[in-house]
Amino acid sequence: MPKWKVGIITASDSIAKGEREDDRVQLVLDLVKKYLNTEETVYRSVPDDMEELKEHMIELVDREKCDLLITTGGTGLSPRDVTPEVTSWVIDRRVPGLAEEMRRAGLLESRRAMLTRAVAGTRGNSLIINLPGNPKGVRVCFEAVADMLPDALHILQATDGATEDWGGIGW
Repeated sequence: MPKWKVGIITASDSIAKGEREDDRVQLVLDLVKKYLNTEETVYRSVPDDMEELKEHMIELVDREKCDLLITTGGTGLSPRDVTPEVTSWVIDRRVPGLAEEMRRAGLLESRRAMLTRAVAGTRGNSLIINLPGNPKGVRVCFEAVADMLPDALHILQATDGATEDWGGIGW
């Protein structure tokens, strides 16, 4: 069974400047360890700047060869929230079901979840997902899709291990 390399990017002006502690990275690390067979994790803290965020996303996927890239923050309606736009530039294909499921699960906790603009998609054989910046939102959204992440990675990388349980509907 492959061990996955996971990249984590926190998009936050105040965290990148060191003005505030990153209250979500340890949570993401704990969730990744709980749900995925990880080999290594790579972390970056980046301001809410389109070019800098794009550069780090491409670096972690193309040069660091992360199988899964998780971003936190920058998915709301603030003018500085640009993570979904940058993710859309970086990905080759969208995986809308993951973002839809994260929003659905979020709505069970808070109506504010409908304001998230998070996206998910692929770049080459890597998967990129946007999580909110709020720690509770990180947990809810990650756990909503955690069971599908290994399948997605196995399928993307053409490795054995993807389950075939499609409930008899022939996907």
